Amino acid sequence: MSSPEIHHFFHTPSDTFTYVIICPETKRCAIVDSALDYAYNAGRVSAEYADQIMEYVQQQGLEVEWLLDTHAHADHLSAAAYIKSKLGGKIGIGEHIKEVQQFFKGLFNIDDVSGSGDEFDHLFSDGETFSIGKIPVRVMHTPGHTPACVTYVVNEEAAFVGDTVFMPDYGTARCDFPNGSSKALYHSVRDKILALPEDTKLYMCHDYRPNAPGPRYVTTVKEERERNPLIHDGISEEAFVSIRDGIDRVLPAPQYILPSIQVNIRAGHMPSPEQNGKRYLKMPVNVLGSSDLELDF
Repeated sequence: MSSPEIHHFFHTPSDTFTYVIICPETKRCAIVDSALDYAYNAGRVSAEYADQIMEYVQQQGLEVEWLLDTHAHADHLSAAAYIKSKLGGKIGIGEHIKEVQQFFKGLFNIDDVSGSGDEFDHLFSDGETFSIGKIPVRVMHTPGHTPACVTYVVNEEAAFVGDTVFMPDYGTARCDFPNGSSKALYHSVRDKILALPEDTKLYMCHDYRPNAPGPRYVTTVKEERERNPLIHDGISEEAFVSIRDGIDRVLPAPQYILPSIQVNIRAGHMPSPEQNGKRYLKMPVNVLGSSDLELDF
């Protein structure tokens, strides 16, 4: 069986990598962690980045079989629904997206989100397998950053890890999002991702390193085990949890978390139009984080 061809794109505004995974025999592909462009100050959504990805897919004569998200991202809007409307394919995510939907459905007080994952074409369970053309993919549930995070292990040679772990000199995902858990992340990374063979390639969802000469998107299990400052070989669960929770206590919320989550729990669809025919993203006041200011004025 041939190895997959992997092509990456980098969304500079959110430091996000998108991957096109190609089966060279069938020319079928999957697009992982796509992104829309969003101008916060104008509430304007556009698709320059997603259009670049689609242009590549069409130029290569590929058929989109899957549009995969590793989780409901808090830093960019998923382009899965947009790309599906143009090129087809099935939108897939981990089955625990239901928990994320239910939490944010209540937080935003919205009624056009199912809470059962029905917005997605397929919800993957832990250990489930599927294929991209003739290339096998295995799904690992890797919670901690969010309860719904999954890792896609492609052909047992490459793993698309989402936000669980970053490049070896950077660390791991934060765990302070709703129902996140540093303890769960420790076991997801140590017991699952870093238990893969040493030469397994790990494809990052982000590279946040400041002043880097260029974005870095791939490393190996071996490099993470040897060099990751937070979750290297030998670090205990207790030590990791203490360090991770300490970092998270002082991290600001991601800039795009409020619009991103509202779109991403809808599988990349925009909110339903209101009576005036326009669509709105909500901005809850003093809901995330802490504030002593009373709002009864």
